[in-house]
Amino acid sequence: MSNTLSQKTMNIPFLDVPGINTRFEEAFLKKTKEIIGSGAFILGKHVAEFEEAFASYCGTKHAIGVGSGLDAIRLILMGYMEMGLLKKGDEVIVPSHTYIATVMPVIDCGLIPVFAEPHEKSFNIKPKNIEANIGPRSKAIIVVHLYGQCANMQAINDIAQKQNLLRIEDAAQAHGAVYKGKKAGNLGDAAAFSFYPGKNLGALGDGGAITTNDQKLSETIAALRNYGSQVKYENLYRGLNSRLDAIQAAFLNIKLKKLDSDNQRRVEIARQYTEKINNPFIKKPRFKNIDSHVFHLYVIRTTKRKELMDYLSEKGIQTLIHYPIPMHRQESMKAYSSTKLPLSEELADEVLSLPISPVMRDEEVNYVIDAVNAFNPNDALGLCHEA
Repeated sequence: MSNTLSQKTMNIPFLDVPGINTRFEEAFLKKTKEIIGSGAFILGKHVAEFEEAFASYCGTKHAIGVGSGLDAIRLILMGYMEMGLLKKGDEVIVPSHTYIATVMPVIDCGLIPVFAEPHEKSFNIKPKNIEANIGPRSKAIIVVHLYGQCANMQAINDIAQKQNLLRIEDAAQAHGAVYKGKKAGNLGDAAAFSFYPGKNLGALGDGGAITTNDQKLSETIAALRNYGSQVKYENLYRGLNSRLDAIQAAFLNIKLKKLDSDNQRRVEIARQYTEKINNPFIKKPRFKNIDSHVFHLYVIRTTKRKELMDYLSEKGIQTLIHYPIPMHRQESMKAYSSTKLPLSEELADEVLSLPISPVMRDEEVNYVIDAVNAFNPNDALGLCHEA
């Protein structure tokens, strides 16, 4: 057994959210006092400042702050419907291996999701499976940059151009991820981001944003998020109340300045996991370029998942499953339960996310590596499998 594991058990959370945010506490408190004094809590200056900064960061002309990542996808679809580019009954091709928030807005808007299986190595949506699911009613593709790695956008954009399909990025896990020199959020027609507290760029509450280079879409969504109004009490559309709070926008603007360095720390941890984890019961993730991945999650596969989770929990290491139930098997998605998605079902049974955080210490990383390497499901006592 390694020296690390022979020491006292550590307690390693899956994600140290308090540790991430306490670094900014002084700046948060100063900004909070300023906003309380201003009395301006909805939209306004702080939201506009963050929208400008985030659009610049992503390389897009526009960013629109909204209430959540789910609403960001919903508002993109609503915007295209108001512009006449989508209508009820149109089909939207979506990944079968993703969080349900990618697909709920499609159904809520009266559109029809069509599930495409992931690539066997990256778990991102596979371009060939997109092509196989295109039909006469197909009008859009939602592409999830899963776990922080951009999907194969060159192939997907080629398909979309050929078939005249809208390209919508779900970039909720990919703040700062890069594909061929461009950032996530600037790889399609529009993109949705979540600022849920656990994201690479997380608020201290819910929040989201939409990025796009399409001025008409930007203007339409800006109204839709605000009751469908551009001028108070004049409602152009039947919109939503989905506005990024001023205080969350201010916090995000503070944290945005450190996003790249935080992402780099995640890459460093992922590199250590990739180089040093060596266990025959575990499959490590595959990626083309580790430096363009932002590792929102570091996801391994194992057919002995429960045993590994229990073992790591005994060692004080928290792990999570992303995601344990395939979308088409969810109780809320009964209409799609007969869909055949074998790889998605297999992944749901085997994936496990290891702790990763920009404030994770090297000793904690090494402790996780040693624990994972020592795991042997055939050893009833849970001891290491040393030669």
